[in-house]
Amino acid sequence: AVLTVDHTVVDLETIEALYENQRAQSDELEKIKKHHETSGEEAAKLLDKPEFLYELSLIPDFSGRAHCIIFQSVFFDGISAVHRKVEIVSHVCKGLLEQDSVKEIMGLVLAFGNYMNGGNHTRGQADGFGLEILPKLKDVKSRDNRINLVDYVVSYYLRNFDEHVGTEKSIFPLPEPQDLFLAAQVKLDDLTKDIRKLKRDLSCEKDIQRVCTNSKAEHLQPFKDKMESFVLKDMVAYFGLKPKSGEKEVAPNYIFMLWYEFCNDFKNTWKRESKNISKEIKEAQDTVDRMTAEKRVETKKLNPKSLKERLRQKEANVSSS
Repeated sequence: AVLTVDHTVVDLETIEALYENQRAQSDELEKIKKHHETSGEEAAKLLDKPEFLYELSLIPDFSGRAHCIIFQSVFFDGISAVHRKVEIVSHVCKGLLEQDSVKEIMGLVLAFGNYMNGGNHTRGQADGFGLEILPKLKDVKSRDNRINLVDYVVSYYLRNFDEHVGTEKSIFPLPEPQDLFLAAQVKLDDLTKDIRKLKRDLSCEKDIQRVCTNSKAEHLQPFKDKMESFVLKDMVAYFGLKPKSGEKEVAPNYIFMLWYEFCNDFKNTWKRESKNISKEIKEAQDTVDRMTAEKRVETKKLNPKSLKERLRQKEANVSSS
């Protein structure tokens, strides 16, 4: 299994256990080898675990081969874990930075905030606001306490900016709250450590070179082709770019949590208000349909006196004469 890099014969956990066990018993292995060299067959039969370690040592460069096989097996799981974290953060950041609807909603928050602070020359002429106010918008109530500022922003946005409001084509205009929550769980320091660990583990490339150099011709393949293909085709693609260092002053997860709270509030209201507007549209359409039907009935009643009907009657009279 080790020589042919065949995972179907011996599972990964077994190879890992053998690899760690042999590394831990390196001193003992030297003693066992000397014992085999100086003792007869009868003495060798008395060996149990030591004999097993000795048999492992007979596999050409078992330690180097096992390390490469283990790394190849766990590499893609490690990359997938890192990729999922990067993907969710990138997706959320792209939505916040590039969606026009996000800018429109932020513009409404700023405009309404300035309007409410209109009597204050300093706060009523603001060019922007701190993101920390976003989760607090739901606490700004109307005089009758029936709605809050989030309710008002959502209603105004839907009625004035969403051309598909009340229909199935209407799309939530902010990043999904769940995506923001997941992004907030990603710690960039841990992500950097994960990437550094993967880079350190790339030392298996040296193990591959050493194994290939020290192996006899009959033990060189398929290890050489499989491992070189793995290094050249897969790892270069993943590590072609260096990760950028993140901001240290403000933790990204703090920013994402602010957005998460606001987007969660916004979505709850958006769903409720969209449903209400959809109901309004349906009621309005029903009213139009009813008025149209009534008009048709009235038209039918007037038809006997219409110009077309009078001409038809005139033609009938001429014919009978």
